[in-house]
Parts: sequence; C-alpha cells; structure tokens
Amino acid sequence: MASHFCISHSFLFHNHQSFPSAFSVSSSSSFSLHNFLFSNVTYERFTLISKASLHHPHAHAPNQDAVSRDPDTNSSSLSKSRVWVNPSNPRAKHIRTKSSSSRYIYLTRLAESLNSCTPTAQHVSTILKGLRDNVSESDAVFILDKMVNSVTAPFVLRYFLDKIKPYGDTEVILFNITLKAFRKSRDFEGAEKLFDEMIQRGVKPDNITFSTLINSARMCSLPNKAVEWFEKLPSFGCEPDAMVYSAVVSAYAQTNNVDMALSLYDRAKAERWTLDASTFSSLIKMHGVLGKYDEGLRIFEEMKALGVKPSVVTYNTLLGGLFRARRSWQAKNIYKEMVTDGVLPDFITYSTLLRIYAAAQYSDGAFGVYEEMKGHGMDLSVDLYNRLLAMCANVGCIDEAVEIFEDMKSSGTCQPNSLSFSSLITVFSCNGMVSEAEGLLNEMVQSGFQPTIYVLTSLVQCYGKAKRIDDVVKIFKQLVDLDIVPDVQFCCCLLNVMTQTPKEELGKIIECIEKANTQLGSVIRYLVEEKEDDGNFRKEISELLYSIDDKVKKPLCNCLIDLCVRLNEPNRARDLLDLGLKLEIYKNLQSRSQNQWSLHLKKLSVGAAMTALNVWINDLSKALESGEDLPPLLGVNTGYGKHKYVSDKGLASVCESHLRELNAPFHEAPDKAGWFLVTKDAAKSWLEYRSSTESIADLNFQVSGGSTLAVQYG
Repeated sequence: MASHFCISHSFLFHNHQSFPSAFSVSSSSSFSLHNFLFSNVTYERFTLISKASLHHPHAHAPNQDAVSRDPDTNSSSLSKSRVWVNPSNPRAKHIRTKSSSSRYIYLTRLAESLNSCTPTAQHVSTILKGLRDNVSESDAVFILDKMVNSVTAPFVLRYFLDKIKPYGDTEVILFNITLKAFRKSRDFEGAEKLFDEMIQRGVKPDNITFSTLINSARMCSLPNKAVEWFEKLPSFGCEPDAMVYSAVVSAYAQTNNVDMALSLYDRAKAERWTLDASTFSSLIKMHGVLGKYDEGLRIFEEMKALGVKPSVVTYNTLLGGLFRARRSWQAKNIYKEMVTDGVLPDFITYSTLLRIYAAAQYSDGAFGVYEEMKGHGMDLSVDLYNRLLAMCANVGCIDEAVEIFEDMKSSGTCQPNSLSFSSLITVFSCNGMVSEAEGLLNEMVQSGFQPTIYVLTSLVQCYGKAKRIDDVVKIFKQLVDLDIVPDVQFCCCLLNVMTQTPKEELGKIIECIEKANTQLGSVIRYLVEEKEDDGNFRKEISELLYSIDDKVKKPLCNCLIDLCVRLNEPNRARDLLDLGLKLEIYKNLQSRSQNQWSLHLKKLSVGAAMTALNVWINDLSKALESGEDLPPLLGVNTGYGKHKYVSDKGLASVCESHLRELNAPFHEAPDKAGWFLVTKDAAKSWLEYRSSTESIADLNFQVSGGSTLAVQYG
C-alpha cells in the first residue's frame, strides 16, 4: 500500500511552530514525488501559509485557500520546492534536474491528458497506468489539483481512491481538491453531485469543503445556493470559521439579505477577517440596489482604509450606483481616483461613465469617454450611440451628432435604428435646419423605418422655427394618415409653434389642436379670441389638467403660460401659474431662510419663468408694504445650462435681460453660476420706488426668440 502523508491535516494548519526548519534527503536516497513535494518545504513557508489560512481564502489570489487540505493550494508552487542535495557531490546538478523537473513534467502531462480525454473510467485508467500500483498521495494531490475538466475529474478521483485506499483527513483532502475542478469549470451542479458521493462514501466534510462549495456558488452567480450551503454547516457538525464567514458575506449581500450581510460585515471588521474586493463589491451593490448610495460610498472608503485595493469590478459597481443616483460629479471623481490608482478601465467602466455623463448632459465628459473608447478599439452598442445622440439633441451639439451618427453607420458592428434617426432629426430640427432634417427623414424611410410621433413632433418644431406653418399642418395630416394618435407632447409642440406664428395664421394651428384634443382646443379659443372670463376658462383648464398624466402637466402648463405671454394676456398667465401652484404642478419655486429668500426658475419655460419672476417681485413689494422685514440677501436661480428648447440664449440670459428692463438691482453672482443676487438695502430702495410707479399688471415681456418646447421624449 502506498505510504500516507507524513504530516497530518491538523498539523499543517495549527502546529506550524513545531515543524522542522528543513528536511534532507541524501543524494543516494530513493526518490519519490512524496518527498519531492513535501519533505523540503521550509519553516518560513509553512508559517506564512498557516497564518493565511486563518483569514479569507482570497487574501493571496482569487479563490485560493491554504495548502494541502485546502483544494486551492497551488501545487505547481509546491513542486518547485527543492530536494536538498549535498553541493559537494559532483553529480548534484544532474540529480536536481533529473529528480524534480522530469517528475514535474511527467505528472503535468498526465494531468493535461486527463483534462482532454474521453470522460470514462477506462480512458482515465489507461492514462494513469503509467504510475503503476505505487501511487502516492502526493501524486494524487498534484494531478487532481491540475484538473479543470469537471466531467473527467470524478473518474480520476475514484481511480486514486481505489489505488491509495485513503482514510480520515487524506480522503476529505482528495474530495476537496476535486471540488476545486468543479469550481474552475463553473459546474456547480456537478459539485453538488460530488458532495453527495462524498457523503455516500462516509467521508465527513469539513470547513474547506463548504468554503469551496460556497465560493463555487458565488463564481456561478448563485448567491442563493451559497447561502443554502452556508446554512447547512451546523447539520454536518461544522462550525463556520472566519474563512467561511468571509465567503458568505458576499452571498448574503447578493441575495439582499441586508441584516445578515451587515451583521457579518461588522463582525469581520471587529475580528479583523480578511475580506476580498469582490465581497466589498457585493456590499456596495447591495446598498446601490436599495438606493443607499451614500452607504455604498462609505463601504468603499472603509475598504480602502482596511488596505483592500479596489478592483475594476469594485469601481464599476460603484459607478453603476452613481448612475442610478444621477451623481455625475461624484462619478467623475471616482473615475479619476481609479486611473490614479492604476486600475485599468474596461468596457463596463467606459459604458457606465458614458451613460452617466449623457444623462447629466455633461457633453465634454461624454465626448471624452467616447474618444477613449474609440482609441482602445472598443465597439459601442446601439444603446450607447443612441444615448450620445440623445444628449446631442438635448444640448444642441450639431457637428458632434453628425460625426457620431456617421461613426455608427461605418462601425460594422451596429447600424442606426429608429431612435438613432429620431435623435439626429431632433438635432437638426431644434436648430431650424429644415433641409437637413428632411434629408435625414428620407434616409430613415429608405432604411425601412416609419416616422414615429417623436420624429413628427421634431419636424413640427423645425417648421415652426422656420415660420413654415403650412408644412406644420402637412405634418399633422401625415400623422393622422399614419393612424398615430396625437398625444399631449405633440400638442405642446403645436402650442410652442403658436408662440412663433403670425397672428393671421394662428387659425391653422388651432384647427389642428382642436382635432387632436377638443378640451385643449376650447381653452386655446378662450385665449386667442380674448373671451371674457366668466369662470369657464379656469374650470376648463382645471378639468384638462386633471385629465392628463402627471408627467405632462408641467410641460402643458409651461406652454399655455408661454402662449398667454405671447398674446399679451399677463392676467391669464398668472392665473395659470397660480393654478399650477395649487395643483402642485409647480413645486418649491420659492425658499426662505433667515439669511436669504430665493426664487427657483431653472425648471420652467421662459414665459412661465418670467411670469413667476414678476409675481415674486410683486410679493416682495407687498411684504415690504405690510412691514415685513426682508432678509440680508435675495436671489433668483435660473440654472446655468443652455438648452436649445428653452431659448437661443439660455434662461439665465433671458432673465438677466428682463431684470435690466425692470431696472432691478440684481447682479449675477461671480461664484454661483445662474444666480442673480441683491442685498436687502438695494432691493428695498428699488421696490419702494417701483411701487409708486409700476404695477405687476404691466408685464409686457414677449416670448420672442425665447419659446420653449418644454417637453422631451424619453
């Protein structure tokens, strides 16, 4: 019978202090791989391995555990341990070369043959017959550790079990090492079957068995299975150790069992377990799914403080959470840190960043990422191209949009779809580029895509800017011919066109609106025909707003107020604003603190913003007249973005111009873009002078060159 291991399972892991510093074999000794693999491992090596085994198996490399008993031992590294040979022996060099390299090469080739052979007991036996009957346990450990074919590995295991007749710790070691092959090949179902065979043979599993199964489940993206196997531990008389607990923290996080995941994580910190980067990634993702993005960032900072270097997966997980949280500025900082730390971005990194920047309309960042992806030869998906094109439509980047569209067509990996054409048509339309929009529409139809309501809405906007009202009517008729039902967004676009249409042609647009939405058409008649307000106007507009979806109430209100201002109906504009406030369509327009009162306009159209500004100024006058004390500072926040749907100048410029017309002493804040501020004393002097000469009813601001579509299709 082959000899058994000369050091015990428990000795390897717990009694390394008593292990001799070296073993020696004379040059005349008979050589065996058993001695080669184990007899000359130094005291220092076993000390390091034993300390590592007290922590998580990932402390040294992904999915690696301790030596011998733990199936994650790297046998190739053990094979490089040298047999001690007397250096004075003239044949020393020859003995070393012959004894170590040839045996290592021979066993490695056997393992390679086993990984590629037909998975039958006969084929396995044929390959291993070269070992004859004198098969050592170390031979078996070495070969099984090299197995990556989970279909063949059980036959190899059974062969060795039959030849060696192991018992006790040795038997569980061989099963544990074989389980590693299933983990390598991502065959968790096979691993469970091998475990059943292990039990049927009367082999008692240990912590390493369960640790390997739990990690296999994790690698196969089966966190529920990992938890299931963790919870089986007590029934087999096993007490989870730090290594097992560390492995299962990630599994609980992946199954969103928050209490257990955080409980084990807190214990890991308290008891100084070694957690790997993938465990932290799972915890960060868990918080992201729950919408607790700050908690995810906290875990990330703790990870670095504990000395664990974030991997590309960690950074990608964190960026994914920031994308859902719409925190583009934090994503930018995280990406900078990633590059500084020397972690190479991958496709997921770039695509997530591109989505974040595109959603935030941060064009410089998005175009920068796009160029980096092209520089690395990465192929973009249709979705990524479309996100870039949609961003271009939102911020009005014409040249960039055309370049991206052409890149998409010549990429060889994807072609423009309906949304791609629609986005570029919108780019042309919101810039009044009629011929370009029409040309692209023809190309879209030739490519097999019918124009959508999104495309037709954009064309209406385009023709409206060009004052081509008959073409607007033609588009409306085309929409009807295509059996497309005009929605509220389309009607908002028609209202927007009305703010740019000569009075004598308004009837053409009103007829289209009446056909699209009878209720809205009736409201428009009230405004255009300047009917006396007998109460029906407010009633009809209320019924209209109650009948539509919440997401389109604000765009419709914006457009109606713009039209009122365009028709010089300031009282109706204020009525609509007041109704919007009462129905909570407009929220948080004003804020007050002890030091500052503010008006927030950045989510309003131009007409609605200027109406709100004048109402706010009038409220300030009334507050002053009633003896109310003003705060030290008053401010108007317009935001600083320039949106082609808002105006050619941007809301901040329009607001600044209107404040100048009112002789208001507001000045743009040098350190706060989009903010206009005035001190208490300056505001008080101006309001007192204004109250004696003007009235809020004198609103004469016209929405010329400052109209808004006030709606975007998602």
